[in-house]
Amino acid sequence: MKSLPKKQQQKATEPPSDMPLEAVNYIMIAIGVLVIAGSYGIMFLEKEIDGFFALRICPFTLAAAYGWIIYAVLYRPSQKINN
Repeated sequence: MKSLPKKQQQKATEPPSDMPLEAVNYIMIAIGVLVIAGSYGIMFLEKEIDGFFALRICPFTLAAAYGWIIYAVLYRPSQKINN
């Protein structure tokens, strides 16, 4: 069998990633999910429809957490180039 040319050998050292997301993406998604669960938990513990947290704090944290999860799915870490 013939060996691969040098250019192809260098490129062949990096195996292609089978997963579309990396570990940092999953960590960011987990943080967003925890914030969402915490916001709903605070609203549940307050037990008031017109409470301070239910009307003023949680809507902003929920919107930010959903936006954070969308950002986490779309985020692609920069690749380091090894020379």
